[in-house]
Parts: sequence; C-alpha cells; structure tokens
Amino acid sequence: MSQWTESGGRRELLQPVMAGALAAIVGYASTFTLVLAALTAGGASPQQAGSGLMSVCIAIGILNIVVSAQVKLPVSFAWSTPGAAFLLTVGEPVGGFPAVAGAFLVAAALIVLTGLIKPLARAVGAIPAPIANAMLAGMLLTLCLAPITAVAQMPALALPILLAWIIGLRFAKRYAVPIAVVVTGIMLATTTHLPPGALDGSWPSLVPVMPVFTLDAIVRIGLPLYVVTMASQNLPGLAVMRANGYVLKPAPLFIITGLASGATALFGGHSSNLAAITAAICAGPEAHPDKARRWPAPVSAGVVYLLLAPAASLAAAFVAASPPLLIQAVAGLALLSSLTAALSGALVAEETRLPAILTFVTTASGITIGGVGSPFWGLVAGIGMILLLRFGIRPEPVSTGK
Repeated sequence: MSQWTESGGRRELLQPVMAGALAAIVGYASTFTLVLAALTAGGASPQQAGSGLMSVCIAIGILNIVVSAQVKLPVSFAWSTPGAAFLLTVGEPVGGFPAVAGAFLVAAALIVLTGLIKPLARAVGAIPAPIANAMLAGMLLTLCLAPITAVAQMPALALPILLAWIIGLRFAKRYAVPIAVVVTGIMLATTTHLPPGALDGSWPSLVPVMPVFTLDAIVRIGLPLYVVTMASQNLPGLAVMRANGYVLKPAPLFIITGLASGATALFGGHSSNLAAITAAICAGPEAHPDKARRWPAPVSAGVVYLLLAPAASLAAAFVAASPPLLIQAVAGLALLSSLTAALSGALVAEETRLPAILTFVTTASGITIGGVGSPFWGLVAGIGMILLLRFGIRPEPVSTGK
C-alpha cells in the first residue's frame, strides 16, 4: 500500500507542503536583509552580495529537496544566520571581499574535515553548550540594540517598523518579523531615492569571486565562522531533530553541507548548514502528526528557496541604497528570539553561569587581540574558566582577621 492513501492523501500531503513553504518564507524574509548587510560589510558590491545570497538560496534549496527525498526524513537546511551576524560585526578584512571568499572556503573545508575526521567532530561536540550559546549571545547583542538606536536616530522610519513587529507579536507571532520586513519595504519604497544606475546589473545572476587567502581573513573570519556554524547551527540542528524523534548520522551531513558551502563561496555565499529554528517547523507535529509523513516539508521548503533565489540581486540593489541602520534594525528584530534562546541556553546550568557570562561580555566587548576577534577570545575565556573551576583552582578566601 502506498504511504499516501488515495483517500485523503492529497489533504495529508498538503499539511507538510504548507509547513515547508512557511518555513522557507519565514527563514528567508526574517534574515535575508541580515545576509545582504553582512556580505556588504565584508566589502561585497551590491552585485556580489546579491550573488552570494542567490547562491546560498540555490544550495539550500537543492539540499532540502535531494536529501529529504532520498532518506525520507525531514532533514532541513538553511544558511547560517549566526554566521551572518558574526560577519556583520567583523567588517572588511585586508584583501577585501576576495579574502572573505577565501575565508568562506577555509570554513567550508573545516566543516568537511569535521565529517571525515572523527576526533575533530568530537572536539567540536565537546564545546559546552552554555559557552557556545553565550558566545552567540555576545555576537547578537550589538545587532539587537540596533532597533532601539534606530528609533532614537530616525524615529519617523523606525517607529512604524517597531510597532508593526509588536502588533505582529500580539496577533500573529509567527509572522511578526515578515510583517516588519513588509513595513520596512513600504517605508523604504516611499522614502528611498535610488541613484541613477542603482538597478543596473540587478537582474538575477551569479557573480564569480576569485578567492584570496590571507592570514588576517582566515583567523578573523574563517575559523570563527566554522565554530559559529558548527556550534550554533549544525549541533542545535541535530538536537532539534533528536528532540522530534529523528536520530541522524552527522558525518555525511557535515560533508555535504561543507561541500555546498565551498561551492557557494566561489560566488560570494557564506555557509550552508543544518537548519535549527525552521527545522522545528518541518520536523515537528506542525508538519504532520505522523513522523513518517513529515519529509515532504523540507522538499517544499527547497522548492520555495529556489523560487526566491532570483529575487536576491534585486533585493541587494535596493538594500544597498537604504539607510544601513534601518536594515540593521530589522535584522535586530529578527534576531531577538535568537538572542533570547542563546541567553537562556547560556544560563541554564548554575555551575556554568559565571563562565558563560564571562564568554558573553568578552564576546560583546568587540575586542581584537593579535588580529583575532572577540568571539574566539570569548570562547577561550569561558572554556578556560570552566577548566579552572573543574580542577579546583579557586581563589583563596580573604581572611577577615577574626
């Protein structure tokens, strides 16, 4: 008997298809401005930023369709939102955007090696979850302050967006960020004046980027991007699947996402990885009450991503002509839920709260030591404190003289 019975089969198929389409639309609309802003901050031109977003859309679209259809499990893929947030804080390295593309390739190669070399996978998996969450929260803090800064600096533009988001939270929580994005588009369409030629070259196109490998970009971008993608996307993605009753073999998934990330890096795209937040839509009961019938959800999401890919170049040209703070404000609204989840995960265990707070403040400080950015030093600080406390190296109590 077919898995989909003839009577009611179409109705049962409609539920996961709609869930997958929703996951893709929410994932794209919530953070595409963040990805474009991050690539632009790394030195990409509007055409290169649009190419990067388009290439990642194509990659995750293909991954969602092929993998889920092959294994008949709701395995979801997405771009690295924490990775984009990290890129936005780093800025343009020595060597410009070609050096960023080289760093993307290094991060992709490390992800592939993680799937091939078991000790490396175990090392990444050994990073304490509270420390990884604290590092992510520290990276997100500055962006999540952007909506408040925007309200102070440009209230006429930012207040309607903030109010739309709040109203969306009250009446349609899942659509709050897409509603804010739509209002942002309306505000920008009525107030932004595109300079002559701004839309030239904005037709859908993939622009090759010749990677350049520099120590500065590899240390500041490549290595932290790898850690962020693994700790804040791939490992949580596996946890979401496990929580919904699916046990996956991580090594093959790391290999194919690393290869996909390497391919998109040649066109300016950053990491593709396992989905975490949107995976909950495709793998959860919302997709279908029967676990065995949820796999069409990621397939549907993949189709939607492929349909959205051609809009990337046009979106990049429009975003490039918009006030940067306003774009960051929308990205900040989209990341507030991620900040909440990261802080909750960082502070969940009492024994790791102090190391997690140290990681958080070190990462949020934005310091650079020896050309290495604050996320790395936050990770070092938190893990170092955990080791000190674990091995009983504690400060001696101060004598009161009594």
